Amino acid sequence: MTAPELPEALRPLTPAGERLVAAASELFYDRGIHAVGVDLIAEVAETTKKTLYDRFGSKEGLVVLYLQRRQHRWREFVSRHLDEMSVDRRPPWGPLGVLDALELWMAEQSRGCAFVNAYAELGGSDHPGVEVIRSEKQWTQRLYRRLCEEDGLPEPEQLAAAVHLVHEGVLVLATAGAQPDAFAHGRRTVEQLLAAAAGQDR
Repeated sequence: MTAPELPEALRPLTPAGERLVAAASELFYDRGIHAVGVDLIAEVAETTKKTLYDRFGSKEGLVVLYLQRRQHRWREFVSRHLDEMSVDRRPPWGPLGVLDALELWMAEQSRGCAFVNAYAELGGSDHPGVEVIRSEKQWTQRLYRRLCEEDGLPEPEQLAAAVHLVHEGVLVLATAGAQPDAFAHGRRTVEQLLAAAAGQDR
């Protein structure tokens, strides 16, 4: 599976711009979007608010870029994982590989899903970051559908929707729910869904 090409908006910036994005990304994830102001971002990036506004226009622009870059990193991560599995370790059905990738990804995250966290702050508003969050969730469900189709499973759209529900539920239970076995339960549930769709017993 080839990782998506980096969009123009996500291409490398000037050194100061990259420092601002790096600082904002870490602060937004660790402390929350609303809790972080442009003064702190500029201070951590060792630059000025003027540079921030000149490059990004507003804090809003930085939030969008933070979400876009995180989105791209996740897509690259899951793409690499599926590619590695396709050689000799691919599970019986491709969708299980996404769930396995998610478990590995979340093991490196300290505050759960960045998109869920951001939506908790931005949802219900007209902030452009909401569109990025929704596009990410839509992309994940489309990925599940494509993998179901590639594995020849019937009714791939409905099956992908069900698997994606498990995916999102696992995210919440493993973080907000503090359930260490959430991924194991989620994987068993997905295995049962896929086995039922394929008419197999597991």
